Amino acid sequence: MKLVILDRDGVINFDSDQFIKNPREWNPIPGSLEAIAQLNQAGFRVVVATNQSGVGRGLFDMSTLNTIHAKMHKLVGLAGGRIDAVFLCPHAADSRCNCRKPKAGLFLDIAERFHVELPSVYAVGDALRDIQAAVSVGARPILVKTGKGMRTLESGQLPADVPVYDNLAKAAQAIIGTANQEKTT
Repeated sequence: MKLVILDRDGVINFDSDQFIKNPREWNPIPGSLEAIAQLNQAGFRVVVATNQSGVGRGLFDMSTLNTIHAKMHKLVGLAGGRIDAVFLCPHAADSRCNCRKPKAGLFLDIAERFHVELPSVYAVGDALRDIQAAVSVGARPILVKTGKGMRTLESGQLPADVPVYDNLAKAAQAIIGTANQEKTT
């Protein structure tokens, strides 16, 4: 199975330092919904792995988060795509959970649920913690410059071999191209 793991805020939708607290604040980055559809059409299943500490901080509840995700699923569907699952960490940043990225818990849960070997999985993120989580499980990390991506790139902490693309649309094109190339070799 071909699988791509996407971070949510800053990759699929515009990020906010004040958190995305309701469906009105969840707005897709241009081209991101179509990129998900293109990945699907190329045979990839797409899942989201997202830290949502706003739940743990009491900024919004799980019902509101589910409503935000329902909007995301609907808009992806209208663009011709599908997100197969959303894996999330609802804990506050200071918790000692194993699911908050950069820890590997979400990725390990995805591997178990989808019966996939993580070294074959692409993981697209905009923050260093997304890249660190992917690297920790041997997945194939990709950084996008949207969201926190430029700050991550400028931090100097990004591993040298991590590919960087302007946005999810460009990353999806590269993933599809690489997959096609690997298929022919």
